[in-house]
Amino acid sequence: MCHVENYGLEVKIIDLLKRKNWYITTAESCTGGLIGATLVNVPGASKVFQEGYITYSNEAKMKLLGVRSETLERWGAVSEETALEMAKGAALAAGCQVGISATGIAGPDGGTPEKPVGLVYIGCYIDGHQSVLECRFCGSRLQNRESTVTNALELLYDELTSF
Repeated sequence: MCHVENYGLEVKIIDLLKRKNWYITTAESCTGGLIGATLVNVPGASKVFQEGYITYSNEAKMKLLGVRSETLERWGAVSEETALEMAKGAALAAGCQVGISATGIAGPDGGTPEKPVGLVYIGCYIDGHQSVLECRFCGSRLQNRESTVTNALELLYDELTSF
């Protein structure tokens, strides 16, 4: 189960990145830039936040992040595979050690029985290491997007502290 509370992890994340002298980028679909916006709320984030990509369309995912058309055709935009390719592609495109991505179905429509509203995949890429988190939310569109941000920050923090 994914958490829905925000613990202000963005401050700890920015501090960790500064101490490691690492740079971060975001690749966002369903969150529309909220992860990046949350990170840049922290004073001094400009020292580690390189750039962010809002890739809502499949074309943008392929063009800007290098997501393979085969991945999108086989697994779809809302998938573990796409989330991982988004995070890695963003980090490589921006020249960063860290990339965090989110792709999902925020709602209130657009879901299917196989991929319901509230299904979100968060991808994390750190210096060659990749991980992904699957979440299933049941809130409003805004609540699902905000919950995605919270879970992305939790995943990112957990992964960063393991390095």
